[in-house]
Amino acid sequence: MPKLSASIKTKLPKVGTTIFTKMSALATQEKALNLSQGFPDFDCSPKLTELVTKAMNSGRNQYAPMPGLLNLREAIAKKTEDLYTGIYHPETEITVTAGATQAIFTAILATVAAEDEVILFTPAYDCYEPAIDLIGAKTVHIELKGPEYRIDWDNVKKVINQRTKMIIINTPHNPTGTIMTAQDMQMLEKLLHGSDILVLSDEVYEHIIFDGYDHQSVARFPKLAERSFIISSFGKTYHTTGWKIGYCLAPAELMKEFRKVHQYNVFSVHTPSQQAYAEYLSTSNDHQELRKFYQQKRNLFRNAIKDSRFQLGETAGSYFQLLDYSKISEEKDVDFAVRLTKEHKIASIPTSVFYSKRVEGKVLRFCFAKKDATLLQAAEIINSI
Repeated sequence: MPKLSASIKTKLPKVGTTIFTKMSALATQEKALNLSQGFPDFDCSPKLTELVTKAMNSGRNQYAPMPGLLNLREAIAKKTEDLYTGIYHPETEITVTAGATQAIFTAILATVAAEDEVILFTPAYDCYEPAIDLIGAKTVHIELKGPEYRIDWDNVKKVINQRTKMIIINTPHNPTGTIMTAQDMQMLEKLLHGSDILVLSDEVYEHIIFDGYDHQSVARFPKLAERSFIISSFGKTYHTTGWKIGYCLAPAELMKEFRKVHQYNVFSVHTPSQQAYAEYLSTSNDHQELRKFYQQKRNLFRNAIKDSRFQLGETAGSYFQLLDYSKISEEKDVDFAVRLTKEHKIASIPTSVFYSKRVEGKVLRFCFAKKDATLLQAAEIINSI
């Protein structure tokens, strides 16, 4: 049988197995604490699993409508208006997706063409650029400098040109834990005034924000919202990352294009889970309590490692903590992360993987979406290094 692989030209030559898969596999192999991949080691609300079971037992086991169950879209619309004053019509401007990653891929595929340019701020989550590459578009990278990792809008202005089709933002930010301010949003709004440039706003950690700050969703800013896809995730909010349910908000004109792609790469997503979320949203305000829940975990973890040899980055949102190890080792971050997993039995993510080109920074990302006992055990290890 001929080797067909020899005749296939890869569309993603720079892409291999993700670092998240590799580090989680290594953590399992080494029986190490896994603070690498961003998922909780605790369960979701029993009420949610009861509601999924109820939906299944009541026969909600067939295809949902392509945009998602209407009662869930109505609940999303209400939440968005209550929190951010943004008005989205459930029929035409909200689509339920198979997680945020699918929503991000679909938004890019639906609106960006070959030869277009997409502005991306690095360090950046790893799902954005492959979607841009598959289309044949060009990614324009703007590096955020640590330890503040703030956007310099003058730099953004310099790279915008007639080929710029989209700007991707992420707040709260993975991996740095920074957040965009109202002033940032106003600067972006002003910068894009009079253009046809789109915005993709990844807001999956919208409810995980600390120290009294409010999440500055694009939905709060009408002139931005009219050109934006907003992506969010039930998995991050309700500790159900394995259910893979997210959603996209966009004005009807953009959502029409989004759904053209959505109907062919997914069509619709798990019906019982959608029904469960719809009922849960109508009776629970868990999303409003999430900031307190995770701020306690952030503070517990940070306080437990404050006397270690690592330098702690500021974390205003998300459930990630950056630790600088430059006072400990001269190793490259990938090598150091692997050694910590093998020798000290704690897994993290090296942040160089979030850049388009290798950086020399000595920073690791740790996830604190873990049981308190797990975090204290991790702290004991970190303090011993």
